[in-house]
Formats: sequence, structure tokens, C-alpha cells
Amino acid sequence: MSLERDGNVRDISRRHFLAALPALPALAACDVREFARAHGGKLRLSVATAPVGGVYYIYGGAVAKVISAYIPNVEATAEVTGASGDNLRFLRDGRVDLAFVTGDALADALAGRGRFASFGIVPAVGIATLYAQTLHLATFERTGIRSLADLRGRVVAIGTPGSGTQEMVARILRAVGMDPDRDIVHQGLGVGAAAEALKDGKVDALFWSSGYPNGAILDLANTPGERLRLLPSVEALPALQRSYGASLYFELAIPRAAYPGLDADVPTVGVATVLVADARMDAELAYEITRALFEHRDELIAVHEIARELTLASAVERSPAPYHPGAVRYYRERGAWPG
Repeated sequence: MSLERDGNVRDISRRHFLAALPALPALAACDVREFARAHGGKLRLSVATAPVGGVYYIYGGAVAKVISAYIPNVEATAEVTGASGDNLRFLRDGRVDLAFVTGDALADALAGRGRFASFGIVPAVGIATLYAQTLHLATFERTGIRSLADLRGRVVAIGTPGSGTQEMVARILRAVGMDPDRDIVHQGLGVGAAAEALKDGKVDALFWSSGYPNGAILDLANTPGERLRLLPSVEALPALQRSYGASLYFELAIPRAAYPGLDADVPTVGVATVLVADARMDAELAYEITRALFEHRDELIAVHEIARELTLASAVERSPAPYHPGAVRYYRERGAWPG
């Protein structure tokens, strides 16, 4: 996100726009796109997603493409990251402009607690709740693992360091009476690497919080000579809701049809996926990003079916963060803003 020259095009990041404002007080209320245009350039935005193979990265790529195609003088790029925890840190540091995050990680970041206790409060605001994601607990039939309790003493991939999955898994294991540091041998792997490790017998099971179908889990379902098992985690829900509230964690099901070989729907713990922005983002830009998502929702769906869950009604629910005024303006115009 630096000022660079690409031919005759000058990249102007959100951070550099903000840095310029104290020296240019008359521009404080201007549209960032107008600022970029006036300086002969294009505003470049970074969208923090997750490791390759996850829904965040695929969906984030679609969001970046829609922003670039339909908002003049703006170009967005999806960035590979460690997922929610890292995304929120990058947002606070000004390294990204938009981020995909889980509702529980967002709540911690807003309060400056848990993994954010030493890092500090993150000034994130909501653009839209995109969908509710499910906790995948995947293994193969041959491992003999049938429940959360069967993970005791096993080698388990728990998500990348900095991901929302790691914190969620730790909370779930504690909710069912297990110590995540002593009762399992944990590996900090993203979903793609974890799936390969499961196929190679290097881990016995993997956790990943994601929309469905997830490409890496789908690959496991189609592994020759193996049968995928997705295990329920809903038994942890009562304790989770007592500790963190029913608005953060709720029951969802992975449908039987989502992956080949499932015998039935799989009841799991669900959490919201929220697209957030830096609170300093220009209101007009936030408005146009929100509008682009809905006016070109069909293009998002063409990239991943989970985008069907993006509706005006669901977009304004389940976010622990306040919404950006620019996004609120769009929802009010469409009659979707509550109250």
C-alpha cells in the first residue's frame, strides 16, 4: 500500500489519503475518489481475506472484483492472510482497508480483550454481515473419531495462528471440559495444509470455521479410498452462549448435500462473517462499496454460492460492531435499517 508508479498511474492508498488531510484541510470532506482523480491516480484498496482454499479468499476476490469494476477510480485487491485475527490487526495498522472477520473475533477486537488485550482496540465498523459460517470438524472414517471427546490425545489441526478458528476451537474444547493445550496435540495449519496433512496421516482431524462448501473439505470428500466424516460440535453451544452470549454463537447445520458421502445434516456451532472497514473510511466510498455488493450480488453468487446468504435483512444483523455511516445510508435508502 505504498505510493508507486505503474506506467503513468499513481497508486493512492487510503492511508496516504488520510495522511494528506492535515496538510489539506479544505479536502477533509472530499470524496477519496475525487482526491485520487485530482492527483492523476487511482485509489487502491486491500481486502484482507484468509489462506488460499478458504471461502474468505474466494469471496474476497469476488468482492474486490466488483469494487474494481463498478466504483470509478478505485481498484481493490484480495490479500491472502491468516484470517480474522490477523485481518483485524492489519486493519488497525492501516495495512488493509476492508476485512473479512468472524463475529467473535470482531467482538474481542472492539473490546480490546483476549488476543487483542496487548494489541489494543481496533476501530472497525461494519459494512455488511455476509453470511453465517459453520465450524467444520473433519476427519476420515479410518481414524475412529466420532465426537469431540474422541479428540483427546489426538493430533488436531486447529487453524492458522491469527485466525478466528483457533480462538473458537479453544473456546469449544473448554466448553466440553477439555484443555486445548494439554488434551490434544495441536497443529497451527490453514485449511488447505490441514487437509493435505489429514490425507498424509500427519493429523487425525482438522477444524476450520467456514462457509460451505469449502474447497479443501470438498477435496477431502473426494479423496480416493477414504470416507469423510464431519462431526457435530453443537454440544458445546450452551456453555459458549453462557460465556459469550447467544448473539455471537448459534446453532447451524452443514447440509448433507454440501459434501459427498454425508449421511445426514451436521449440527455445528455457527458464527457470523462480517465485512468490516476502517472507521476512517470516507462515507461516500463506504456507501458505494455497500451499494456495489447488492447491485452486483449475482456476480458474487457466480463465484461462490454462499453469497446467496447476503440479503438486505441479514446484512444488518449479528454484527457486534457499529455500522459505517456510509453503509447505514444505503440501508436506510433501501428501507432495511432497523428502527
